[in-house]
Amino acid sequence: MPRLSILELGRVREGGDRRTALDEARELARRAEDWGYERFWVAEHHNMPAVTTAATSLVIAHVAAGTQRIRVGAGGIMLPNHAPYIIAEQFGTLATLFPGRIDLGLGRAPGTDQVTVRALRRDPASADRFPQDVLELQAWLAPVRPGQRIEAVPGSGTEVPLWILGSSLFGAQLAAELGLPYGFASHFAPQMLDPALAIYRERFKPSAQLDAPYVLAGVNVIAAPTDEEARFLATSQQISIADALRGQRNLTRPPVKDLDSYWSPPEKAQVSQMLRESIVGGPETVRAGLREFSERTGADELMVVSDVYDFGDRLRSFEMIAAAAAEARHD
Repeated sequence: MPRLSILELGRVREGGDRRTALDEARELARRAEDWGYERFWVAEHHNMPAVTTAATSLVIAHVAAGTQRIRVGAGGIMLPNHAPYIIAEQFGTLATLFPGRIDLGLGRAPGTDQVTVRALRRDPASADRFPQDVLELQAWLAPVRPGQRIEAVPGSGTEVPLWILGSSLFGAQLAAELGLPYGFASHFAPQMLDPALAIYRERFKPSAQLDAPYVLAGVNVIAAPTDEEARFLATSQQISIADALRGQRNLTRPPVKDLDSYWSPPEKAQVSQMLRESIVGGPETVRAGLREFSERTGADELMVVSDVYDFGDRLRSFEMIAAAAAEARHD
């Protein structure tokens, strides 16, 4: 059974507020540290009322300050939105404040809609420069070279571990070429999971950071005492995705008993496809699901998403997931 980690968006639920969402993210990370999770990542998304992790480096600092051991990082920074030099300064600062605990996952999507892309002042061609930007960022985080006139302070010499994140073959090829760990977003875009992992492993070239392929795979897991309750809790995530497909940016909604009265058959089919890599159920269902997904993908680590409306239910879900994984290791 691979290591477990958590992907967090600091979701705002109906009846809640943004400060509560950020504080709950920090509390979840503190509990996850005790439950044995490896790392806790937050993702850059913009113009989404239910997501509070847009200023990703600031949220990482908030979470890291409330924990002691768990690795904290970006899953990810959408690098084309930023100058690599600025990201080196930000994450160099984090690595200086929290040495040995900061990760930097990098994606090339905007993390938002095209209207917001213009507000970000993002160059439409910036995604095409993603490989060069990754190399530039890596250079800013490396030790200063003789004669180097510009230095990222803090940043230089911190060598913050970089990860390539993606949901297509492009990211797999780039991660393999650069010899970096690879995270696949199978928790919402599972279609290319198997071929992407195959390409990454086949083409991997060892680097100073990594001598062998390392795969992190996203997976939705919602655990509860019974399969029935877990399926009920999972409707909040299904509603959120259906709303997004409709262009509606709503806060996280409470679970419902009759989901079929909410969405149309085409929406149900599309959401089900996006959430294909999901494990929803009681302890035995979760244990078996984690084992099957791990064996099928050969992932070195699972990045767990557990979108549950009530914070207490969400904490319980992550605790049960950790317990199920521990039991699966001894099966």
